[in-house]
Amino acid sequence: MKTFAEFGLEPKVLQAITDLGFEESTPIQSKSIPIALNGTDMIGQAQTGTGKTAAFGIPLVNKIPVTEDRIVALIMTPTRELAIQVSEEIGKLTRYKGLRSLPIYGGQEIGRQIRALKKRPQIIIGTPGRLLDHINRKTIRLDDVQTVILDEADEMLDMGFMEDITSILSLVPENRQTMLFSATMPTNIRKLADQFLKNPEHVSVIPTQVSAPTIDQAYIEVHERQKFDALSRLLDMESPELAIIFGRTKRRVDELSEALQKRGYSADGLHGDLSQNQRDNVMRKFRDGSIDVLVATDVAARGLDVSGVTHVINFDLPQDPESYVHRIGRTGRAGKEGVAWSFVTPRELDHMHFIEKVTRHKIAKKPLPSLAEAIEGKQRLTAERILDALDSEGVNEFKAIAIQLLEQYDSVNLLAAAIKLITGEKKDVSIELTPEDPIRAKKRRPDVRSNGRRFSGGPFGGGSRSGSGPRGRGESSGGRGGYGGNRSSSGSSSSSSYGRDRDGGSKGRSSEGRSETRRPRPTSAE
Repeated sequence: MKTFAEFGLEPKVLQAITDLGFEESTPIQSKSIPIALNGTDMIGQAQTGTGKTAAFGIPLVNKIPVTEDRIVALIMTPTRELAIQVSEEIGKLTRYKGLRSLPIYGGQEIGRQIRALKKRPQIIIGTPGRLLDHINRKTIRLDDVQTVILDEADEMLDMGFMEDITSILSLVPENRQTMLFSATMPTNIRKLADQFLKNPEHVSVIPTQVSAPTIDQAYIEVHERQKFDALSRLLDMESPELAIIFGRTKRRVDELSEALQKRGYSADGLHGDLSQNQRDNVMRKFRDGSIDVLVATDVAARGLDVSGVTHVINFDLPQDPESYVHRIGRTGRAGKEGVAWSFVTPRELDHMHFIEKVTRHKIAKKPLPSLAEAIEGKQRLTAERILDALDSEGVNEFKAIAIQLLEQYDSVNLLAAAIKLITGEKKDVSIELTPEDPIRAKKRRPDVRSNGRRFSGGPFGGGSRSGSGPRGRGESSGGRGGYGGNRSSSGSSSSSSYGRDRDGGSKGRSSEGRSETRRPRPTSAE
């Protein structure tokens, strides 16, 4: 995979991507962005949640000049929810560049959209029905459009939008770049591509399947502000020989490694901002056992070949299933057993299930370790260290003082005091981590049309994923240290409150304040 810095993007675009916490591109982004930047037509086949919004959004934002005051880019989506979501992601990518994007969809008062169009957005994200409403009202003109993106094209055609899409594309100048993204490639999608795309490049991302039966995978549902206490308990209960903890951002890695050190763990961090000397120093300490916990971003861990890693802990879920597979693959090597734990906030459960679906592996849900389990784990580790010392040389020189102590004190109390001393006191240090936004999977649910047949619905929900860029609103602010943990709400949801029905609207008709009866399924072969 490439880092986003390797694509030659504008500094302002790269800064926006960095602020979103992403260093390394997903497979669909790695393949699509260079093609999109070259202006070539493209067909991208990838599952929802693999980061395809950023795959077309990043090059689109990169190539539009900020001085442009015409509509030069058109993104078509099947549902109002996806239009809103894509608009939010595009908006975050243009944070520093200052481009203007506008979502256009049915169910929203059309006058409001007409007023927003007077601000001269460069990028329109819309559903076909409402787009045609505006085209017929002459409030949207497509004469200057240079880039067209069809997002979730199979979903749009399945919802009966073929005629609308054909009408809209016929109004766009032929000298344009067209990119079509679809999870599947049925016959009608291929016909659409043949009609409107010119010599397109094909990009396909086949989901990776977990093929590591020696890795014991589990996840713990935990609120964002409880994660650190959960991590402390997990480390104490599991007593890993060598562990890699994955954080989503460089900030997270810095804060988490420092917090672990304050709590008394031998940990250090690894991310892309470290110099080569710093990286080498951290890795040397990890390999020789000077530290037993390495906190890292995906980019920093790329290419690591460390033997003896017993545990991988996803403190933050990765943005896509492929990254999950790569992460957990750091353990369980050379036929040895490994353990992979993931922390999942309530708002990320859909994304966790999406990872299960793509990897075709059921991941067990386990409860948060209790305080008693954590204490027992630390004591068990200390007992093992004492037993190992019995087999080592140099014990004889301590026997004299041991005999004196045994003559004065009860042996059980004496050994208990020794275990307590070796185990050490848990440092009661207040820990405050900056919360990370949750990764949100796009939901699909059945939709019932007026003719009574059931059809698969489009993406539903707020932020992205997968990894593609912006997500929903963050969890509650970080919590304090201590095993007890703090109670937290899961944070307010950023999911759209709009209904699931189609955007509505058709040629020459307004769909203000209502949902239009959907067209029947196209008859072309699937």
